[in-house]
Amino acid sequence: MKFAQIIDFETERIDELRELVREAEKGSAGHGGGPTYRMVLQDRNTPNRYLVLLEFESFDEAMRNSEDPGTTRMAERMAELCSRPPQFTDCDVRESSELK
Repeated sequence: MKFAQIIDFETERIDELRELVREAEKGSAGHGGGPTYRMVLQDRNTPNRYLVLLEFESFDEAMRNSEDPGTTRMAERMAELCSRPPQFTDCDVRESSELK
């Protein structure tokens, strides 16, 4: 079963956060595992609030990714760039479809 994680955070340093993610992606290029899909959303009513949806092939794959030292470093740096601690919601994907 696919697994998704939603990360809810607030930051005034989104450009720095984007660069952090780009660098992490470069560092993990060629490695197996990790998220298979990412969507970044910005709250229209609270402009400094963002939601990131990450999809993984399975819960086990997400946990392997979470235990990776590179992921740990990125999460620590991300927290430093946020104006409040990120909140994580773990979800089993029950249904997914493209509508158009």
